[in-house]
Amino acid sequence: MYRIIFDTDPGHDDILSIMTALAHNSELEPLSFVTVAGNQTLDKVTKNILKVEDYLEINIPVYKGLNRPLVKEPQPQPAAHGESGMDGPILPEPQRKVEELSGVDYYRKVLSGNEKVTIVALAPLTNLGYVLKEDPSLADNIEQIVLMGGALNGGNINKYAEFNIWHDPEAAKIVFDSGIKVVMAPLEVCYAGGILIKETVRFRHGGKASKLVNDLFDFYCRYAIDRGWDKTAVFDLIPVLYLLKPEVFVAEQGKVDVILDGEDTQGQTVFTKGEGNHIVLIDANREECMKIFFEAIDTLDKRLG
Repeated sequence: MYRIIFDTDPGHDDILSIMTALAHNSELEPLSFVTVAGNQTLDKVTKNILKVEDYLEINIPVYKGLNRPLVKEPQPQPAAHGESGMDGPILPEPQRKVEELSGVDYYRKVLSGNEKVTIVALAPLTNLGYVLKEDPSLADNIEQIVLMGGALNGGNINKYAEFNIWHDPEAAKIVFDSGIKVVMAPLEVCYAGGILIKETVRFRHGGKASKLVNDLFDFYCRYAIDRGWDKTAVFDLIPVLYLLKPEVFVAEQGKVDVILDGEDTQGQTVFTKGEGNHIVLIDANREECMKIFFEAIDTLDKRLG
């Protein structure tokens, strides 16, 4: 059983990842959600997770993290996720409230405890970079960080970098240099494990969970459809799938370095195979990935009635 903190900026794919984890409550125990500026502003992404909690009838603490990167200005991405950060679903204003404790103070508290946690990082690494820079000893209570981020062959925000790492490269460098075991799901494995556009049709006539997934995909897939693609990566889904079934991935061990500057290279992740405490996922069995995902949403449909 993994005790999980989700560090997240919901985000369509964040929600799909979280829903998959919720369906596996005998294997994964989500302790909390800590939000951070990334896909959209901090206020917007925090509201998104609160809305989804209400919709899915769950009550997991939500802590509001940092509203800007350590050095750079925040740069939301409405082209991918819309002005709300989660365009598509029409959900009521949330009844749930964020916890009074800040996300940073929550990390200080939980990482000073006696039990180790796994952090599933689906967003820029600002929160983690901040707390580890402030107190590197907090790394001792992190069993591992499984993150979506980085790229091996080419980026999606500049020539070589992926958005999450590029948005706050200074924080990412702190995390990768911390000595913590980091499992990195870069762009390449996310594309390899993606969903065919035609497969999303299965959610149109399902239950309550499927309806939310259908509404998420209705907006999320437009980016791929407009470009004539028959498949789209569900980026933030990959870390949860790895925790559930690591054998469906090809992985290599080594060391990841983060480049901090350069117009084409800021946020680039440079992977050197061999010695090191980083695991990089490089390929995936797409059919097995989708089987886990589809079964998870079916489970939530049954659970929600």
